Amino acid sequence: MRAKISYGITAAVLVVYFVLVGSRGVMLIKAGTLVTVSFGVAVLILPLIGLWFLWKNTEFVRKANRLAAELDAEGGLPVDELKRTPSGRIDRDSADEVFARRKAETEDAPDDWRSWFRLAVAYHDARDTPRARKAMQRAITLRETAR
Repeated sequence: MRAKISYGITAAVLVVYFVLVGSRGVMLIKAGTLVTVSFGVAVLILPLIGLWFLWKNTEFVRKANRLAAELDAEGGLPVDELKRTPSGRIDRDSADEVFARRKAETEDAPDDWRSWFRLAVAYHDARDTPRARKAMQRAITLRETAR
C-alpha cells in the first residue's frame, strides 16, 4: 500500500510540475517574438513527453498488478524464500539461486505468462530492473494474447 501512495504522490507532483511548466510555455508563446515562441513550443513539448511517459508507466503498473491479483487468486504467486542480511537486504547468492530456478522454469514453458511473471520478480529481487521490466512486459503481452 505504501508503494501505491508513494506512486500517487509522485504522479500528482509531476502533474503539477507539468502544468506549471506548460503555463510558462504559454506565457513565452504569448510574448510573440520568434525566439520566445520557439522556446515556448519547446517548453510545451517537455510536459507532453512527461505526461505520455507517466501514462505508459501507470498503465504498465496497473496491468502488472492485475496479473499479480490473478496469479494470487490461482495460488501461484512466488513465495518469498530469499535469505536476507541482518539489515533486511536480499542476500545476493540467494537471489541468484532463485533466479536460476525461475529462468529454467521460463525456458521450459516460454509461452506461459505465469513463468514470465515469476521470472520478472526474480530479476527484480536480483536488482536487475531493466530485465525485470522486460520480463513483466512479456508476461503482460502473453496474458493479453491468451484472452
